Order: sequence, then C-alpha cells, then structure tokens
Amino acid sequence: MANPRKAPEIISELAAEFAGTLILILFGVGVVAQVVAGGLGDHDSIAWAWGLGVTLGVYTAGRISGAHLNPAVTVALAVFKGFSWRKVLPYSLAQTAGAFVAALIVRWNYADVLAAFDPGHTFKSQFVFSTMPGNGALPVGLWAAFGDQIIGTAILLFLILAVTDLNNTAPAANLAPFIIGLIVVAIGMAWGTNAGYAINPARDFGPRLASFLTGYGTAWRDQYGQLYFWVPIVAPLIGGVLGAGLYQALVGRYLPITEEPEPGRIPTEPEHGPA
Repeated sequence: MANPRKAPEIISELAAEFAGTLILILFGVGVVAQVVAGGLGDHDSIAWAWGLGVTLGVYTAGRISGAHLNPAVTVALAVFKGFSWRKVLPYSLAQTAGAFVAALIVRWNYADVLAAFDPGHTFKSQFVFSTMPGNGALPVGLWAAFGDQIIGTAILLFLILAVTDLNNTAPAANLAPFIIGLIVVAIGMAWGTNAGYAINPARDFGPRLASFLTGYGTAWRDQYGQLYFWVPIVAPLIGGVLGAGLYQALVGRYLPITEEPEPGRIPTEPEHGPA
C-alpha cells in the first residue's frame, strides 16, 4: 500500500489548502447563516467566528502548505516573497474549491431555515454566501465597495507580513495562526460596512457559485442589478499586492536580515545556541 506521505509535494499542499479553506468557510458562512436566517447572534458573532475560522484553517493547513487560504495572500507572496508562481493558480483553485464545498454544506444544513426566512432565495439572504455593497441594505455603490476591498485586503496583507516576518518581532509558529485570526476579527469589526469584508476572492466566489447552483439566480449581481461578482475578486488581488508592497517599503526593507523559511510558509521559532 502506498504511503500517503510520499505523495507529490504539490498534491499534499493543494489538499491542505482545500481543507484549510473548507474549515474557514464552514465557520464563516455558517455563522452568517445562523445570524441572518436563524436570528441567533449579531455582527460581533460574525466577526469572531470568521476570525476563529481563519485561525483553525491556518492550524489545519499551516505545516503542509503555509495555509494561505486566500488567492490574494498567494499572489502577494509570489510578488514579494518568492513564492513559486507555478503554484499560484493551483493554490487559488484549491482554495476556491474548498470554499465552494463548505458553502454547499452550509446551504444544505441551513436549507429549512433559509427557506423560511427567504422563500424566494433573494438578496435578502444572498449575502449569507457572498458579499454585496453595504451588505445589501446600506446605500453603498459598486465603486465604493471596490475601494473598500482594496483597503481591507491591503490591511490584511500588511499585517500578515508583519506577524510572519522572522526579521520582525514575529510570534512563535504556534501563535501565528491565532494572531492572524485576530487580524481578521479586527478587520471585520472596523471594515465590514461597505462591502462585507470579503478580502478573499476564494471566500466570495466559491460560496457565490454554490448559492447560484442551489437556487440564488441573482448571485452574480448586487442589489442594484449590476454585475458585482468580479469586485471581491479583482479588488482583493490589487489590495493584497498593495498592502504587501507597503509593508516591504515601510518596514521590511529596514529590518536586520535573518534566515527565512521557504517562501509562503508559517515561521518557526528561531533556534538559539548555548547562552
């Protein structure tokens, strides 16, 4: 019998990205379904569950793939940290697939509650799965949402690089996922109004596709009828590169150099010699 540990490296990495993103979306989309359709909890519940989902997803995949869980992270690491460009598309597809499958599970689990809350599967519950300007209710336009997603993802990547840079005051490897989760909680609490803080193309597109295939015919559009699905894809990719670039320009370039792990990996604790 073949030893699964002998599988090609890229296969194990893609499996980890799929699994980590699956965990992330199970908690993230699940909590929105519970709050919106079930009436249990509030925005703070959503922010905390998304952050914990990120933490648990990173713990799931971190040792094998680096736990990007987000194409914006993968692209930014390829641009600035030497992550292999040949892995960018496969990682992104694995992340999107994990998000898609997780959303299908949430859709099935909460089918009765969603049907009771919104029998027509309209914009009223569409944002359980995918984001919309102003969360489908506030007077926010498409381009305001686009700018918001650039800013939110720039903040995310700036801080991810700050807490995973071994040249900086990075937390130990076992704490890095927790800190990254707190970053997402903070973004959700401060930057969730204009566009629902997707800050992750896979997080939005995978569940959006799942909702479209299960009855949400308007999934690709916003509440104004405009095609919107591209905004949480394009804007986070721009914002991620911008945020990572700002970190490198303002902080990273001035730090003393120490030995770096393989690009795209979670940092490990530095080894110390005898005192």
